[in-house]
Amino acid sequence: MEEKGGNQKKEEKSQDEVKQTKRKRKYVFPYGNYKSYYGYRIGRDLEEDPRLKVLKKEWFEGKDCLDIGCNSGILTIQIAKKFLCQSILGIDIDSDRIEDAYWHLRKFAKMENTGKMNGKASKLKISEDSNGQGNDIAMPSDGETKKDLFEIVSFRQENFVRSSRTPEESYDTILCLSVTKWIHLNWGDDGLITLFSRIWRLLKPGGILVLEPQPWKSYENNRLVSETATLNYKNIKFRPNTFQDLLLDKIGFRTVEDLTPGLSGSKTGFNRPILVFQK
Repeated sequence: MEEKGGNQKKEEKSQDEVKQTKRKRKYVFPYGNYKSYYGYRIGRDLEEDPRLKVLKKEWFEGKDCLDIGCNSGILTIQIAKKFLCQSILGIDIDSDRIEDAYWHLRKFAKMENTGKMNGKASKLKISEDSNGQGNDIAMPSDGETKKDLFEIVSFRQENFVRSSRTPEESYDTILCLSVTKWIHLNWGDDGLITLFSRIWRLLKPGGILVLEPQPWKSYENNRLVSETATLNYKNIKFRPNTFQDLLLDKIGFRTVEDLTPGLSGSKTGFNRPILVFQK
């Protein structure tokens, strides 16, 4: 009886393991919309995304910005905080990632507000220690008050390539970081041209495109993610090493700057070029 019961338990356990395996297999991310993307890209030993070190403040400070394929919004928010954007909109094809982005925005805003309160309390204590009164604190004027993160950062679910939305906005700076491969595999060369052309139209004169294209090897690694990706992979003519000429000669950007030499600290597999194009 004990042996029979033991076998039954083993069978039940085995069935549970099969079910769990099947559940895991269901999580496919054909658009690169990974749930924990920044977790395995950045790693726990780094305080910030290494790409922030090569970006220039002048491209963002007081500027209206767009982040295409923002995923969970962490880098979007960090750019807003570090470089003091006038506004920055993050868009992603996956509504779940947009929910994650707003969760992170609330978290960052709460931390920022807590820091402000602690800063005010510290100033109050210093003032009281110096003159015994708390009414001589220099409070910032309205012009000096920093904007709240919720006034700067916003997110929206959108398929940038297939969107029927009439563009009302224009931007000083547009980020397209590790997105081109997924657009290419899902919508082919036509999708890539649509991406670049639409970015061009949305940029203000003199505007900046920050582009991080994945290498062709990365396409090979992900070509089987869907039947569509497999088919498009076989028919792609514009490989990543042609993007620079495509953007300069066909789309119409005037100049390009390669930021890659200054980039360090990226995890293995994420050593990708970062190119900055000016309209």
